[in-house]
Amino acid sequence: MTTDARAAAGVGDVGGGVTAAELRLAARNHALPLEALRWPITPPGLHYVLVHYDIPAVDPAAWRLEIGGRVTRPRSLSLAQLRALPAVTRAVTLECAGNGRALLEPRPISQPWLTEAVGTAEWTGVPLALLLDEAGLGDDVVELLFSGLDRGVEDGVEQRYERSLSLADALAGDVLLAYAMNGAPLPPQHGFPLRLVVPGWYGMAHVKWLGAITALTEPFGGYQQAVGYRLYASEEELASGDGDGAPVTRIAPRSLTVPPGIPDFLTRERVLDAGRCVLAGRAWSGRAPIERVEVSADGGEHWSEAALDPPLGPHAWRGWSWTWDATPGAWTICSRATDATGETQPLTPVWNVKGYVNNAVERIPVTVRG
Repeated sequence: MTTDARAAAGVGDVGGGVTAAELRLAARNHALPLEALRWPITPPGLHYVLVHYDIPAVDPAAWRLEIGGRVTRPRSLSLAQLRALPAVTRAVTLECAGNGRALLEPRPISQPWLTEAVGTAEWTGVPLALLLDEAGLGDDVVELLFSGLDRGVEDGVEQRYERSLSLADALAGDVLLAYAMNGAPLPPQHGFPLRLVVPGWYGMAHVKWLGAITALTEPFGGYQQAVGYRLYASEEELASGDGDGAPVTRIAPRSLTVPPGIPDFLTRERVLDAGRCVLAGRAWSGRAPIERVEVSADGGEHWSEAALDPPLGPHAWRGWSWTWDATPGAWTICSRATDATGETQPLTPVWNVKGYVNNAVERIPVTVRG
């Protein structure tokens, strides 16, 4: 956001460069407390939440999922009808595309995530491919458009929250229409009564409060697809319209550590007694399975390979552990993941205008007491 745009939006500094608008967003949304990485399946109340606009009021008795567009058999399905169809349950890790945004400099003005915008739940619902097969897609369909019931304004554009997937992406990768989370109906903030779950993709693809699926014969050009979730290297590129920006799609590899010891209340810096300490955490990638996690206690000067837990599933994070002989002094704990493609987390972030896909290595300051 440019300086003039900030002024026009009434986005003034509150202190330390944090704006009132960012504080409102941070109060509405919430991140995973890092100590909750201990749970392989995240309790719903601890799973990260991002609500773009407002949580819509939905009457489950009146709600319908409309399937239309270029199909031979349009459908209008109630929640009871969806629940009567063959169901599957899949453990899937979700991460916000803006995770790590607040660590960039200069900081893009939006939801100020640090590193905790993540969670893993067991989602239950109907495979998307089953419903598409029943609807009968036309031979000229190129994309599926998913429309949420939430409405709002972004950059002056009034809209429903809508995203599309190519036909290939929609039919592959275990895409799910989920009506339950961890064995219970979806909480309102997680998309009740129905949401899309697209394993491996950043959170913007997992449309909540789903109301309609439309088969398209042309690519979707709506705001969230064409402007909102794209990587722009500069404000000039975004403003000029000359560059389309690379689309945000699959989750880049990342590892996070369960913070050791105890925290300082304000700074969250850790205090730990000297001695043997087992560090543990979770690592994930939406591009390929995790193959290696390395841990450093000296800020990335020296790395040691961690032991990996058995995979939780093809679309979920993987646990790891490493034993550290902690000696008195000031330390910085880091962990970094490498997936099966060979992609490893970078040590430093790559800046972009909207602050997406910052998967740079974490840094946890720790003071070890003698």
